Amino acid sequence: MFRTEPIGAPGVYFRSDPPKLELRPERMDVCGFAGIAPRGPCRVVDLPEGWRREDGPFVRQWREGVFASLRTVAVPVDSFEDYKRRFGAFEGPGRLPYAVAAFFDQGGRRAWVSRVVHEYANSSDNFDGMAEGVVEGALPVNGKPFDFFARSEGTWGNRLRVAVGFSLRPLQVKAAESGGVTLDVSEAVPVGTLLRMRFPGGVFILSFVARVTIDRTAGRRDRRLEFDIPLAAVPEVLEIVEGELVIDDGAGNRETFTRLGLSSRHPRWLSGIVCYESVLVYPGVDWSDSDLVPKQPEHLPLEADLPALSACPQQWLDQSWLIADQDVSQFSGGRDRYDELVHEDFFDPGWVIGDLDPGSGIHSFAYHDEIASLVVPDLYCPEPLIEIDAVDEPVSLAGSEFSECVDLDPSPRTEPDPVQANQLCLDPSMPADLEIIIGLQQRLVQFAEDTRDMVVLLDVPPGLTQRQILTWRSRFRSSYAACYSPWLNAARDDDRRDRLILTNPSAVAAGIIAGREITFGVPFGPANSVAEAVVNVDESIAETRHDQLHPMGINVFLKEREGVRLAAARTLSKDAQLCQLSVRRLMILLVRVLQRQIHWMVFEPNNRRLWRDVRRMLLNFLANLYRSGAFRGSTEAEAFFVRCDEHTNPQPIVDAGKLVAEIGVAPAEPLEFIVLKITRDGDSALVSEV
Repeated sequence: MFRTEPIGAPGVYFRSDPPKLELRPERMDVCGFAGIAPRGPCRVVDLPEGWRREDGPFVRQWREGVFASLRTVAVPVDSFEDYKRRFGAFEGPGRLPYAVAAFFDQGGRRAWVSRVVHEYANSSDNFDGMAEGVVEGALPVNGKPFDFFARSEGTWGNRLRVAVGFSLRPLQVKAAESGGVTLDVSEAVPVGTLLRMRFPGGVFILSFVARVTIDRTAGRRDRRLEFDIPLAAVPEVLEIVEGELVIDDGAGNRETFTRLGLSSRHPRWLSGIVCYESVLVYPGVDWSDSDLVPKQPEHLPLEADLPALSACPQQWLDQSWLIADQDVSQFSGGRDRYDELVHEDFFDPGWVIGDLDPGSGIHSFAYHDEIASLVVPDLYCPEPLIEIDAVDEPVSLAGSEFSECVDLDPSPRTEPDPVQANQLCLDPSMPADLEIIIGLQQRLVQFAEDTRDMVVLLDVPPGLTQRQILTWRSRFRSSYAACYSPWLNAARDDDRRDRLILTNPSAVAAGIIAGREITFGVPFGPANSVAEAVVNVDESIAETRHDQLHPMGINVFLKEREGVRLAAARTLSKDAQLCQLSVRRLMILLVRVLQRQIHWMVFEPNNRRLWRDVRRMLLNFLANLYRSGAFRGSTEAEAFFVRCDEHTNPQPIVDAGKLVAEIGVAPAEPLEFIVLKITRDGDSALVSEV
């Protein structure tokens, strides 16, 4: 019997219900994307175990190489707007933004995104592409520049602006002498607070609170403040000086931090707040553990003169300062290092299955429990994208008066230069390049097979002949992989390239898989859906070609009257039992549920009662799946079975501390063919049968 408290004297006690032993379905609609982005998390500091915010900013140790950094970090996004906020829009040579946009267009609701950057042999080179800027509104005590640098490399950081301001808040003083001041205990003034003191004659001095004590003598409770420097006289007025920081990235993202401390001893030390809470900048190394003071304390404005941060941050950044003697930083030095990317950057050769932490590249997705599909749109570049800002603007010849016609020079329109990551470009029509592509894709499949927790979605290389496609297909035989062809032409209203973009079919398929999972569940085949925002296929596949590709497990997008439709959902397995993608995903779901939701059994008595509870729990879970259409069979007995008894757990197994349960299921496979039989009877009438 379960009770909320120990039994004492006789009486009535509330009895709590025993914990429910039930299994719940795991999420299977989330996809991981790894590719090239102009901005976004990379080279993130890997804080040592036990490091706390109270230990202070970590930026100095990180930049000096004391703390390691994670080259690739997976970040969850719940919409394409969320993606653009973290990783930028369609600029740059990568197809990653087009892939993520296609995923959400098809009905996806959550994705994990990893930005791939180059791994440099010299660790100091990892910081070269980060923009830096200096703010003139405050000065560290050590005389170093008050600078910041962008959180990640890229020219995006050159648009950053950091603005600093100061606010003043008066203190009600009970008593003051040269050694310190006494306040009411309700005045919260921590150590490290900067005070501006005004003395007779209009002299201003800034000093940090060095010590705070509570005086409880004679029934009073007062707070006594002592300063860094001895005072030559008693101050007339005391005011708390606090920092205010606005960070703008020039793309609509802004961070505002108020009531900041200006000393490393303060609990809201500006450098620490930026280190732990900003996603745009890091504080400079030289002042990260120093104190900050305004340049001219006598010119600090009164609190009533300060504009509200929420009311006019843009005015602070676009126009002259509204606060005297402050300035806005100008960032520079950010570089896009796309040309230095290589195929190896998408992997982590040092990571092996069983490592406790994720690796870099696609290995950053290891141990993220939500991810069920994997797409790598920039694994190689079959053709470069067109530079965004190279589109010619029309010239206006309009005037205030009529004039003779002007003959325009019929010079040809110059095509804009392509933007690309040169070392990632491969031509699938070249045998040597095709071999490289196959090798890279096989490494993706190997990662999926190692984790056994996701399906990697591959793109059949574009421009291959039918024979080359079948040859490419023969190099894969895994149920943890599915492939899609042909590449698709997609268009978006918010893309400044304003043209059709060659888009990975795997990304569109990932969105269809997610949408079908959300709407119908895992048992329903993720196919037979019209792709949204897809205008055309890059290559039309005739019916005779499709007849060859489909049995080989190549999932084809077909151009139809309604639009572009995904016609199949098969894996690349040679095993007939696992050739359907819905079956493999169902098996992954079962493994996920069993691995993640049965930890309560550890240290339970391994006896018949535990076997009965496990058997009942598994039967209930499988029965729910059966009712949702996951299994075939006219009865539950025909659809699945569970064995967990003395036969599966003989005494040697029990003595070894193990529990064995056997589960058998008959997955339902999607209907792929409807056979229409037409016969002619004796009076020459045609009869059809389905």
